[in-house]
Amino acid sequence: MEMEELITRSTKDKITSRFKELHKSILRKHYNAADVAIDYNRHRIKMDIVLNDADYNPATINTAISTVPSNMFYENLERFLKSCLTKDAKSLAFYTTLIREYTNTNVALLAL
Repeated sequence: MEMEELITRSTKDKITSRFKELHKSILRKHYNAADVAIDYNRHRIKMDIVLNDADYNPATINTAISTVPSNMFYENLERFLKSCLTKDAKSLAFYTTLIREYTNTNVALLAL
Protein backbone atom coordinates (compact mmCIF):
# COMPACT_ATOMS: atom_id res chain seq x y z
CA MET A 1 0.00 0.00 0.00
CA GLU A 2 1.34 3.40 -0.94
CA MET A 3 0.37 4.90 2.40
CA GLU A 4 2.58 2.40 4.20
CA GLU A 5 5.49 3.33 1.92
CA LEU A 6 4.91 7.01 2.70
CA ILE A 7 4.96 6.28 6.45
CA THR A 8 8.19 4.30 6.07
CA ARG A 9 9.80 7.18 4.20
CA SER A 10 8.52 9.73 6.72
CA THR A 11 10.01 7.94 9.73
CA LYS A 12 13.51 7.35 8.39
CA ASP A 13 16.51 9.48 9.42
CA LYS A 14 15.71 13.11 10.23
CA ILE A 15 11.96 13.75 10.43
CA THR A 16 11.06 17.01 8.70
CA SER A 17 8.36 19.38 9.89
CA ARG A 18 6.30 18.40 6.85
CA PHE A 19 6.42 14.73 7.84
CA LYS A 20 5.59 15.65 11.44
CA GLU A 21 2.34 17.15 10.14
CA LEU A 22 1.68 13.93 8.21
CA HIS A 23 2.08 11.90 11.41
CA LYS A 24 -0.31 14.20 13.26
CA SER A 25 -2.87 13.96 10.45
CA ILE A 26 -2.84 10.16 10.57
CA LEU A 27 -3.28 10.19 14.35
CA ARG A 28 -6.04 12.83 14.24
CA LYS A 29 -7.94 10.72 11.71
CA HIS A 30 -7.53 7.41 13.51
CA TYR A 31 -8.24 8.59 17.06
CA ASN A 32 -10.60 11.44 16.17
CA ALA A 33 -8.30 13.74 18.11
CA ALA A 34 -8.73 17.51 18.32
CA ASP A 35 -5.12 18.14 19.30
CA VAL A 36 -2.03 16.00 18.77
CA ALA A 37 1.55 16.53 20.00
CA ILE A 38 4.35 14.05 19.33
CA ASP A 39 7.53 13.95 21.41
CA TYR A 40 9.92 12.11 19.10
CA ASN A 41 12.70 12.00 21.69
CA ARG A 42 10.67 10.50 24.54
CA HIS A 43 8.48 8.36 22.23
CA ARG A 44 5.26 9.94 23.53
CA ILE A 45 2.05 11.04 21.87
CA LYS A 46 -0.28 13.39 23.69
CA MET A 47 -3.71 14.10 22.28
CA ASP A 48 -7.23 15.16 23.17
CA ILE A 49 -9.67 12.57 21.87
CA VAL A 50 -13.16 13.86 21.04
CA LEU A 51 -15.89 11.95 22.85
CA ASN A 52 -18.87 12.88 20.68
CA ASP A 53 -18.41 13.38 16.94
CA ALA A 54 -21.63 15.42 16.71
CA ASP A 55 -20.14 18.13 18.96
CA TYR A 56 -16.93 18.53 16.96
CA ASN A 57 -16.63 20.72 13.89
CA PRO A 58 -13.04 21.28 12.71
CA ALA A 59 -14.15 24.32 10.67
CA THR A 60 -15.13 26.29 13.78
CA ILE A 61 -13.48 27.18 17.06
CA ASN A 62 -14.58 24.59 19.62
CA THR A 63 -14.21 25.94 23.15
CA ALA A 64 -16.60 23.65 25.00
CA ILE A 65 -16.10 20.20 23.56
CA SER A 66 -15.83 17.02 25.59
CA THR A 67 -12.44 15.39 25.15
CA VAL A 68 -10.35 12.79 26.92
CA PRO A 69 -6.66 13.61 27.32
CA SER A 70 -4.42 10.75 26.28
CA ASN A 71 -0.69 10.19 26.74
CA MET A 72 0.61 7.18 24.82
CA PHE A 73 4.01 5.57 24.54
CA TYR A 74 5.21 4.06 21.26
CA GLU A 75 8.21 1.83 20.78
CA ASN A 76 8.49 2.10 17.00
CA LEU A 77 6.83 5.09 15.32
CA GLU A 78 6.63 3.45 11.90
CA ARG A 79 4.81 0.37 13.23
CA PHE A 80 2.56 2.53 15.42
CA LEU A 81 1.48 4.76 12.52
CA LYS A 82 0.92 1.78 10.23
CA SER A 83 -1.31 0.21 12.89
CA CYS A 84 -3.51 3.33 12.66
CA LEU A 85 -4.35 2.70 8.99
CA THR A 86 -7.84 1.38 8.27
CA LYS A 87 -9.33 0.23 4.98
CA ASP A 88 -12.82 1.70 4.99
CA ALA A 89 -13.90 3.93 2.06
CA LYS A 90 -13.78 7.17 4.05
CA SER A 91 -10.25 6.48 5.26
CA LEU A 92 -9.05 5.48 1.79
CA ALA A 93 -10.22 8.83 0.44
CA PHE A 94 -8.33 10.59 3.25
CA TYR A 95 -5.15 8.59 2.55
CA THR A 96 -5.41 9.36 -1.17
CA THR A 97 -5.45 13.06 -0.32
CA LEU A 98 -2.37 12.66 1.89
CA ILE A 99 -0.49 10.69 -0.77
CA ARG A 100 -1.25 13.37 -3.35
CA GLU A 101 -0.14 16.11 -0.97
CA TYR A 102 3.07 14.48 0.23
CA THR A 103 4.28 12.75 -2.93
CA ASN A 104 2.90 15.01 -5.68
CA THR A 105 1.56 11.98 -7.51
CA ASN A 106 -1.93 11.30 -8.76
CA VAL A 107 -3.38 8.22 -7.06
CA ALA A 108 -6.56 6.48 -8.14
CA LEU A 109 -9.07 5.90 -5.37
CA LEU A 110 -9.91 2.20 -5.29
CA ALA A 111 -13.08 0.98 -3.61
CA LEU A 112 -12.94 -2.17 -1.50
